[in-house]
Amino acid sequence: MDPVIPQIVEAFQFGFIQRAVVAGSFIGVCCAVLGVFLVLRRLSLIGEGLAHFSLAPIGFALMLGIYPLYVAVPMGILASFWILHLANRANMYGDAAIGLVSAIGVATGVIMASLGSGFNVDLFGYLFGDILAVSGVESAMTVALSFVVLLLVFLNYQELFAIAFDEEYARVIGLNTVRTNQILVILTTFTVILGIKVVGIMLVSSLIIFPAVTALQLSRGFKTAILFAVIAAICSVVMGIVLAFLFNLPAGATIVIVNFAFFLISYLLKTLTKA
Repeated sequence: MDPVIPQIVEAFQFGFIQRAVVAGSFIGVCCAVLGVFLVLRRLSLIGEGLAHFSLAPIGFALMLGIYPLYVAVPMGILASFWILHLANRANMYGDAAIGLVSAIGVATGVIMASLGSGFNVDLFGYLFGDILAVSGVESAMTVALSFVVLLLVFLNYQELFAIAFDEEYARVIGLNTVRTNQILVILTTFTVILGIKVVGIMLVSSLIIFPAVTALQLSRGFKTAILFAVIAAICSVVMGIVLAFLFNLPAGATIVIVNFAFFLISYLLKTLTKA
């Protein structure tokens, strides 16, 4: 067997690996930052709900021959508002609202897949992701949208921080919690739709949850947690892509497994520190 280091160096000479690392790292950073807010807000499963719902607009777009993200983003934003509405106005818990919207999206997507012809292979690619097939245009678009997401998080940091820990208190001190929740779910929608290209509809929520829960095992401050989550996300994306290239594995699933490994390490470190 050839030495591993030369193989890794060789891997980074390929354009598709470079594009995958750039796009995956930026998406991972967005997922990690938003994930900390969502996990503390107990809305981490909203990523999975929005991802599953996106099966419907992606299937619809493929059936019409439209680029899927053009349909998935606006429909995803509407779905996120619907989740907030059901949770706030329909006497429904957040997880139930997420499950309802998710089920409707999956059912509609399956129906469209059965009615359509010739695009089921493309739909399968969106289900499980194909980061190594990211084009130069998609990579550039991902970087640009990631900067927009991170900028909006920075500009609304205090409000997002407040509702993450105590929404009632944030409302009492005069913050517009409705607007802040809407900003949070819109940013999450953009990030989830972009993340579908990395690990697919079935696994994208892991990019939001794993780096956040890994960081929260080790950090004692909120900003430190965000920093640790970002580091874990970038490392998992890079290591996942490299391992997938070396051992001919699915890149998206490998990224998720590396994320899980980081969580196990952080959990064991926390356990040993307390012992």
